[in-house]
Amino acid sequence: MMTSRNSCQFNYQKVSSQTYKRLSTATEQLAIVPMVMSKGMVLATALAVLLLTGCQSTPTNDLTSITPYQTSTRPNDNRNLDQQEIARVRTSLAAQYIRKNELDTAQRQLEKAFAADSRYAPAYDMMGVLLQQEGSRLNLEKADQYFKKAITLDKDFEQAHNNYGVYLSQMKRYREAAEQFEIAGSALGYEGRIGALENLGRTYLQLGDSSAAAKAFLRALDGNRNSIIAHIELVDLLLEQQRVPQAQRLYDETLILVQGQGISPRLLLQGIKLAAAQNNITTRQQLAQQLLSAYPLSDEAKQLKTWLNNPEAPWK
Repeated sequence: MMTSRNSCQFNYQKVSSQTYKRLSTATEQLAIVPMVMSKGMVLATALAVLLLTGCQSTPTNDLTSITPYQTSTRPNDNRNLDQQEIARVRTSLAAQYIRKNELDTAQRQLEKAFAADSRYAPAYDMMGVLLQQEGSRLNLEKADQYFKKAITLDKDFEQAHNNYGVYLSQMKRYREAAEQFEIAGSALGYEGRIGALENLGRTYLQLGDSSAAAKAFLRALDGNRNSIIAHIELVDLLLEQQRVPQAQRLYDETLILVQGQGISPRLLLQGIKLAAAQNNITTRQQLAQQLLSAYPLSDEAKQLKTWLNNPEAPWK
């Protein structure tokens, strides 16, 4: 399952030789692009494009966004395989075009997917993603119905639940988003489950429920101890509770996880807070100098300057 903000990964499936033959007999020829099956999984993700893959977390300098949405072209074997195969390939092609921001071409591919199989849930989910990425008020309104349709057609389509949660978060409908992330985050075996739990925790933070957020992040860590998003969010929550030793242990783990990838302004500020709480003046000064030098215009640098002017005031 919010990773850079509004980035996304697409999971494609391989196209069989039989699929090539079927599509070549359709009313128009397709230029089939080879697709690779995803093997794994984001704070997913990913509130991309957008958005909001329940993907595994990837550290960046901005770890406050929702884990990006995912795409899927998995079949439901209860329907005609020939038509379903065409719908799956069309949906996969649409995902590629969305990634390249060729939204009109993606739209045409999805319309052909609907024509091949009008009950193919991933096509509706993908259309929701497409409309959400386009971002106009009218298309954002339409996206809601496509996500709902995907879930109605396949209530066990965890990816659609996560993607819908991302959409709802973007629309600031956080209570509804939490419900969708909870469904996806509780689905054992779902590749995007950890990203969904990261999304759930961040959604609870938006709702001001720190206790529920901490529980969601701990569940994410239980599922994947390498969840950077869960580590970072829990460090802040522990600092708020003045549980400095526990926060320091998680912070040290986080530094190991991001080793060789650079340290973000948020991590630098966390280190400064921990050093200040433990009266470690040398470390505090070193990290403060690094933050102000490397990220002088960041929000974290502004917070640091405010605190330096009034060390007795609480961090904001």
